Amino acid sequence: MHRFRKNRVNCSLWAWGYNGYGKLGLGNTSNRSSPVQVVALATWTAAVGGDSHSMAIKSDGTLWAWGNNANGGLGLGDVANRSSPVQVGTDTTWTSVRLGGYQNSFAIKSNGTLWAWGRNTSPFADKRGALGLGDIINRSSPVQVGASTNWKEISTGRVQALAIQSDGTLWSWGGENQYGQLGLGDRVSRSSPVQVGALTTWTSVASGKYHSLALQSNGTLWAWGHNGYGPLGLGDAVSRSSPVQVGTDTTWVQAAVLGNHSLALQSNGTLWAWGKNTRGQLGLGDTVDRSSPVQVGSLVAWTSIVLSSSGANNQHSLAIQSNGTLWAWGYNVTLGQLGLGNAVDRSSPVQVGALTTWTSVSGGRTHTLALRRT
Repeated sequence: MHRFRKNRVNCSLWAWGYNGYGKLGLGNTSNRSSPVQVVALATWTAAVGGDSHSMAIKSDGTLWAWGNNANGGLGLGDVANRSSPVQVGTDTTWTSVRLGGYQNSFAIKSNGTLWAWGRNTSPFADKRGALGLGDIINRSSPVQVGASTNWKEISTGRVQALAIQSDGTLWSWGGENQYGQLGLGDRVSRSSPVQVGALTTWTSVASGKYHSLALQSNGTLWAWGHNGYGPLGLGDAVSRSSPVQVGTDTTWVQAAVLGNHSLALQSNGTLWAWGKNTRGQLGLGDTVDRSSPVQVGSLVAWTSIVLSSSGANNQHSLAIQSNGTLWAWGYNVTLGQLGLGNAVDRSSPVQVGALTTWTSVSGGRTHTLALRRT
């Protein structure tokens, strides 16, 4: 079976694109259109970019943050922006981190506890509870979400979050649910985690601006939420408030939600895309929206797609091939988030440089972070 790539080695960290608030971590606010190394270290094991801030984990289990901190999303106990990585507390047990679309953050520790901080309200109407803490109070330092020690994976949307526990159950919460993006069969916001259905077979989840995708242990792909432009992949434009299976394939291994479009990998190494395509973000050589999965090219060499960590309106895509090369496509005008050294949109995958050592990539709304072996 074709396996998609997961980063398990110490790596150097690279950033490019829009650098407002210093979210590239380079000590300044100058935009970059090509990859630039963030600090001269090769001890990073995970990195994610959000709407306006970034975070990363080192091999010693420490968590680091930089960028916009207006609502305490960096977890540093204040609201001062940072343009270089700063350690979050003193804990050395962080294993994964995800960033929400509006300056909030979530992370899991090695003991299975889930932590949240940052903005806890939606900037749109009176919809609240994004952190899952049962209230509407912003936090500038990490606070544990409930008492469970079984959290395995977390994914964040614009003002919603979805997470999987080690028993295979799926949970959701958040300050917006107007399109059913929580998957709970209604359009009611939640300020604490609520189980999605009764299944215990969920293995991974990806949430974006208004919709979500999740995989089950049998290799099936499921979707729910807003379906304008067709990002659910169901062949129509009808929103869903509960999970619906995407086609009949049982060979899906990874999914990503980016703004109003979706990407997914199958076990044979093929890459598929659907949803909004106004900037060529589907990689299909045109700007035509798709409401069902369409294969990107004919290659069977894809091993990892962009880690979607922000619920903002991402309009660019990235993926890694089995030879360690990094590829990018979609929106690139003025910001350079594709890393190609220019500001030209691409509607088909283009290789980023010539390196063959990339291990993982994360796309914020207007910037990109990636790890590579050194």
